Amino acid sequence: MASIFTKIVNGEIPAYKIAEDENFLAFLDVNPNAKGHTLCIPKQEIDKIFDMDDELYLGLMKFSKKVAIALEKTVPCKRVGVAVVGLEVPHVHVHLIPLNHMDEMRFIDKVSLTKEEFEALAKSITENL
Repeated sequence: MASIFTKIVNGEIPAYKIAEDENFLAFLDVNPNAKGHTLCIPKQEIDKIFDMDDELYLGLMKFSKKVAIALEKTVPCKRVGVAVVGLEVPHVHVHLIPLNHMDEMRFIDKVSLTKEEFEALAKSITENL
């Protein structure tokens, strides 16, 4: 059964897309730890990050770096944190989280944004790529 991320890649589920190329996709997390919380995924459904071949793994990290730089230009923060957890969705995903304090990396407190705020934020980050 396809993961929710595969359904996003296939266009079956909408997402606030930030960046996309032939191998990777970045989109805003709809249940964010902080404003701008973004997920970067390989389009190929792979469960665990260390099951990726080296080329795809390094490509995902390079793609994530590009998105993180745009994110930092868009969302005021001290830095962009990176986490790979993967327990919730069996599809590799890199969390990019704009940080102003460590609690934003704990995946406990969440922020709420309206559809319009998500759309405007996705557009702004994309413009900074």
